[in-house]
Amino acid sequence: HQQWQAYSHANELFAEAIMHLYEEGDVVWCHDYHLLLLPKLLKEMKPNMKVGWFLHTPFPSSEIYRALPRREEILQGVLKADLIGFHTYDYARHFVSACTRILGLEGTPEGVEDNGAVTRVAAFPIGIDPERFTAALETEQVKEHMRDLRERFAGRKVMLGVDRLDMIKGIPQKLLAYEMFLDENPEWCDHVLLVQIAVPSRTHVPEYQRLASLVHEMVGRINGRFGALASMPIHHLDRSLSFHELCALYALTDVALVTPVRDGMNLVSYEVVACQSKNAGVLVLSEFAGAAQSLGAGAILVNPWNVSELAGAIEEALTMGDTERRERHRQNFMHVNIHTAQAWADTFISELNDTHVEAELRIKHTPPQLDVPEVVESFCESKERLIVMGYNASTLTTQTPTRKKREFDQVKAMARVHPAVYDALSKLCAIPHTTVVIFSGSGRARLEETFQGLPLWLAAENGVFVRPAPSDDTGVSPHWITNAESMNMDWLESVQLVFDYFCERTPRSFVETRETSLVWNYKYADPEFGMIQARDLLQHLVTGPISNAPVDVIQGTKSVEVRQVGVSKGAAMDRIIASAVGKVSSRRSTSEFAREGVQPVDFVLCMGHFLGRDEDIFAYFEDCMEGAKYRNSEKERQAAWEANAAMGDGEEVDTGLGKRRHTIDCSMDPPSTSGLAIPNSTDMASPLQRELSLHEELLSPSSRSPYMQRMYWEDIPTGLATNPDEMVFSSAFPSNRETRKERRQQAVAGSDRDRVGRTNSKRDNDRSYPGKAMVSPKHLYTCTVSRKRSQARYYLQESSNVVELLQSLAQVADTVDHEGFFQNPFQPNGNTPPRQNPGMGSRPPSVSQFQTY
Repeated sequence: HQQWQAYSHANELFAEAIMHLYEEGDVVWCHDYHLLLLPKLLKEMKPNMKVGWFLHTPFPSSEIYRALPRREEILQGVLKADLIGFHTYDYARHFVSACTRILGLEGTPEGVEDNGAVTRVAAFPIGIDPERFTAALETEQVKEHMRDLRERFAGRKVMLGVDRLDMIKGIPQKLLAYEMFLDENPEWCDHVLLVQIAVPSRTHVPEYQRLASLVHEMVGRINGRFGALASMPIHHLDRSLSFHELCALYALTDVALVTPVRDGMNLVSYEVVACQSKNAGVLVLSEFAGAAQSLGAGAILVNPWNVSELAGAIEEALTMGDTERRERHRQNFMHVNIHTAQAWADTFISELNDTHVEAELRIKHTPPQLDVPEVVESFCESKERLIVMGYNASTLTTQTPTRKKREFDQVKAMARVHPAVYDALSKLCAIPHTTVVIFSGSGRARLEETFQGLPLWLAAENGVFVRPAPSDDTGVSPHWITNAESMNMDWLESVQLVFDYFCERTPRSFVETRETSLVWNYKYADPEFGMIQARDLLQHLVTGPISNAPVDVIQGTKSVEVRQVGVSKGAAMDRIIASAVGKVSSRRSTSEFAREGVQPVDFVLCMGHFLGRDEDIFAYFEDCMEGAKYRNSEKERQAAWEANAAMGDGEEVDTGLGKRRHTIDCSMDPPSTSGLAIPNSTDMASPLQRELSLHEELLSPSSRSPYMQRMYWEDIPTGLATNPDEMVFSSAFPSNRETRKERRQQAVAGSDRDRVGRTNSKRDNDRSYPGKAMVSPKHLYTCTVSRKRSQARYYLQESSNVVELLQSLAQVADTVDHEGFFQNPFQPNGNTPPRQNPGMGSRPPSVSQFQTY
C-alpha cells in the first residue's frame, strides 16, 4: 500500500510540473511504466490536452497482468491518453485483451472503446539513427580500432554479445549454448571467439550480484575446458566500451548473438546491422525480443530457452554462405535505414494529432450531457407529461461497487432496482397529467414482481406485452395486453436447440427463454471466445432454423436475440400513448381528436440503455416532433388561405407601389381537411416550402412566372372599368375564353383531386400511428444511458445519474395542486398560468379502453 501511494505521488508531481510549463496546443508525450497514471491526471486538469503514452517494455498477457492488485487503476490511468503506443503488435494485443477481460470494455481494431470514447492503441517500432553509425565508420579513430582488432582476432570467427547484466538479457542461456556448440564441434575451439560485453547494472541488488557471480563462474568453466595458453574461447568484459570502440567491434563481427529471454525492442541488433555494410555478418536473434518482429526476415530466430536450438543456430551462422549472408543483411539494413528513430517519433506525433482531431469530431457527434435543472423546469411548465424509461443493468439499478467483482456484481445489480427509484416513481405517478412507462426486454412476471404496487405502465419483451397502470378506484392490477396481432412461434423450438448447443460449449453463457423471444447471453464468458462463438451461432441460425422463419436476429454487445418479426418499441409506444393519453381508437381520425380539444403531451422524457435496433423509440418521438411542426404549418396555411379568400376578387389594394386589384389565388391549394395528418418523409418538404414562401409571393409579383402573376395580381390602370370575371390574358392563352369564375372553380376542383392523392399516405400513416397526434412535445428529452453512440439528444453517464434525475423530479411533486399545476419553484411568486385544456388527468384508462384500441 505504501509503495502504491509513493508511485501515485510521483505521478502527481510529474503532473504538477507539466502544468506549470504547459501552454494551450502543446503535446504531452509520456514514456514508460513509471508514468502509468500520468495521462489520467493530466486529462483531469486539462481535458483538451493532447496526451500520448508509449511503453518501452513488453506488456504482459492478461493472464499475468491480472495478478496485480492495482490492475484496474493502472489501466484506467493509461486509457485517458489519446494514443497508446507499443513496440510490437503483440504488446498492443495484450493491452487490449487486459482492458477487455479486466475492465469489461470493448476491444476494436482501433483500440479500446468505453461508452463511445475510443482510445487508440497501435504499434510503433522504434529505431536508431543509422547515419550516426555509418558516419562513425569513416572516422580515423574507428578505422584505427578496426586495424587493432583485426590483428588481435586474426584467423578466428568473431561472435559478439553486448548486453546489460540483467536477468532478462539471457546471458547464461547464451553461454550454455556456446558451451554445447564447442562440446559438439571441438574443431571450432581454436577458430571461434565470443566477445561478451556485460555492462554492470544495479550492483547493489542481491539478485544482480548473484547473476554476476553465475556468469563469471560459467565463463571460467568454458575457458578452462576449451581454452589454451595462446587463446581463449571467451573474452568477457564487465564494463562498457566507448562509442568508437563499439562501432569498430560491430563492423568486424561475423555473428551477433542477441538472445534476451524477454525484451521490449533491443536496439543492439539495429546497431550491429547499421555497422555491417561491408562485412555482412549474421544476426542470431531471440524471438522474445521486440526486434524479432522487425528484423525477423533477415535474422536467424531462436528460442533462448532451448539451448540445443541456440547451439544449432550458432553453427548455422558460422557456416552460412556469403550469398545468403549478404541477402539477409540487405533486408535488415533496408529496414534499419527506413524505420529510424526520427521516423518513429514523427509517426507517433502525427498519429497523436490525427487521433486528437478524430476524438474532437467524435465528441461533436456525441450527445451532450443532460441538464437536470432544465428538465425539472420544463417538467413544471408542462401540462401533459410522459416519462419513458428502459429497465436493464444500466438504468434504474444499484450502481456496481468500485471494487471489481465483475461477474457477480452485475448479476446483483441487474436483479435489484435502486432503492431511491421506488419512492421517486411513486411520487411521479401521483402527479396529475403524468404518465410513466417502463420498457424492458424482460418477461412479464419479472416486471410485475420488480415494480409491484407502482401505478405505472409496463411494457415487457420490448413492447409485445403491455400492462396499463392500475386504476386509482379499484387498485386491482389490470391484465396484460398482447400488442402482436398474430404470432407464429413455430421457430422457437429449433432455435432453442441451437442456443442450448452453444450454451453447453461456451462456459458461463446462458439462455434467457421468453414468451416471444430467445436470448443467448455470453457477458460472463471469456470475451474473445464468446465473440467467436457468437459468430458461429449466427451462421448456424441463418443457414438452419430461421432461414425462412418470420423472425428478427439482433446481435447485442454480448448477446444474440431472436424475436418475432416486427417487434418494435416505437410501435408499442404509439399504442400506449393512444390509450393512456388520447383514448383514440383506430377508427377515429386525428382531426376528430383535434376538434375535441384534448391536451396533447407537451413534455416527453425518454431515457434508457437501448440496443441500436431498439432506439426506434427515440426516432418515434423525433417523428412526433416533426409531425407537430407540420400540423402547426397546416394551421398557418389554413389562416393564410382564409385571408386570401376573404379579400374580395377585384378589390383594390394599396401595395405601396401603386394600387392593384387582388385576384383570388386559384393555384394555391386549400388546406387539407385532415389538418393534423402526419406526413411521410417524402412529402414533408412541399407543404413546408409553400408555407415559407406564401406571404412573399403574395407581395412580390416580380418573383413569379407569367402564369403565377396571372393567378395572383393584375396590373390595372386606376379607374379602368372592367369586369374581373370576364377578363383574360388572350395573349398568353389565345384560345381560352372561359370566365375567371369558371376557371377558378376548375382550379379548385383539380386542386382537390391532387390533394386527395397527396394526403392518402398521410391519413394512412396517421391511422397506423394514432398516438403520434397526441404527442406535440414542446419539451423533448431523449436520453441514452452509458451509451454515447446513440440517436438520443442527450446522454447520462450511469444509472446513478438517472436516479438523481428522478429524485429531482420527485422533489417538485410536493408543490403540485389537484389539477397537476406546480407552484413553480423557478417563479419567485409561485404563480402558474391557468390551464386551458385539462386533458385526461392522472387516472389511467381502463383495460377495456386499451382492448378497444
